[in-house]
Amino acid sequence: MEMQVVSSSDVSAIGYDSDTATLRVTFIKAGSTYDYYGVPEEVYQGLMSAPSIGQYLNVYVKKGGYSYAKV
Repeated sequence: MEMQVVSSSDVSAIGYDSDTATLRVTFIKAGSTYDYYGVPEEVYQGLMSAPSIGQYLNVYVKKGGYSYAKV
């Protein structure tokens, strides 16, 4: 999965696989990477264009009920 470096105080890179609807997020502080499953492409697009990636991630992904796993 191709990762895109982002400008955020919480997140260093984001990737998305539209075939599997998997969102991959690498966090800065922990250095951990997580996959979130079943994430619609619209949510990914919203995340990439959000003024605050961290806030959008918390509201629409973390609290969105998607299953996830540490990579």
